[in-house]
Amino acid sequence: MFEKIIGNDSIKEILSNSIKNETLSHSYLFVGIEGVGKKLLANELVKQILNEERENHPDLISIEPDGNSIKIEQIRWLQKKIQEKPILSSKKVCIIDDAETMTTEAQNCLLKTLEEPPEYATIILIGTNESAFLATIKSRCMILRFKPIEEEKIKEYMQLNYKMNDITKEYLSMCQGSIGKAIALKDKQNQYTEIIQIIENLEKKDLIEIIKLSKILYSSKEEIYEILEYMNILLLEKAKENSLYTNCIQIVENTKKRLNQNANYDMCIDNMLFNMWEEIN
Repeated sequence: MFEKIIGNDSIKEILSNSIKNETLSHSYLFVGIEGVGKKLLANELVKQILNEERENHPDLISIEPDGNSIKIEQIRWLQKKIQEKPILSSKKVCIIDDAETMTTEAQNCLLKTLEEPPEYATIILIGTNESAFLATIKSRCMILRFKPIEEEKIKEYMQLNYKMNDITKEYLSMCQGSIGKAIALKDKQNQYTEIIQIIENLEKKDLIEIIKLSKILYSSKEEIYEILEYMNILLLEKAKENSLYTNCIQIVENTKKRLNQNANYDMCIDNMLFNMWEEIN
C-alpha cells in the first residue's frame, strides 16, 4: 500500500492495517526529522481514505504556515470547512503541515475539533518538534514517530534515482537519516571533499598551508553551519583514533556560537583554523 515510501515500515504497517480493518483514528500526529517521508506518507494515506488518486480533492483540507506560524484564524477556517459534509467521498481529511508552528491560541482552538471531530473526518498533523505541541493536543492524537532512514536504504535510493555510485560514509553521515537532506547534498560532494582535505591535513601541514586549503570555508558564508556540522562528523571519526580531535569539535562549536553572535566572519574562520591546528600540533 505504501511500497514507494522508503523506511518506517512499522508505521506503514500500522496505517495499512487500520485502513483494511476500518479502524483509522480521527487524529494523527506524524513527527520526525525533515526528509523521512512524513508528508509523502500523509498524502498516500489521504488517497487511501478518499479512494482517489488526485491530490487536489474537494474533500481534502490543507493548512500550512501563513508566514512564520499557523494562526488561529486558519484553524477557525478549518473548523468551518470540516463541519461541511464530504462532497465526493464518504470521508473528509485535513492535513496540517508544519503543525508545530501553530500559535498557542491556534492549538487551543484546534483542541475543540480534536475533542469532538465529525465522524467522517480524519485530521493529520505533521511536524518535526513533538515538544512544541500542547500536551492536550498530543493526548488526543495517535502519535506516529518517524525514525531516521537507514544509511543503506539512503545509499540504494540515491544510486537508483540519481545514479550516485561514489557515495562516501561521510556523505551518509551528513544525511543524518534524511532522504530529503541526501537530495539537497547530492551536488555538494566536491565541496565536502575539500573539507575532508582540511581535516586530514591538520597534523601533516603547517598553518599557512591549512589556510590555503580552506578557501571553501571563506567563500561559503551562506552554507557555513552545514559545513561546520560536516566538519564535526569528520572530527568525531578522527577522535576515535586521536583524542586531541575531541577538543577540535568544541572549537567548531565555539565558532558556531560566535557566528551566531554576528562576530566578524573571516576572523571567526581564522581563529577556528588556528586553534584546531594548534590543538593537533
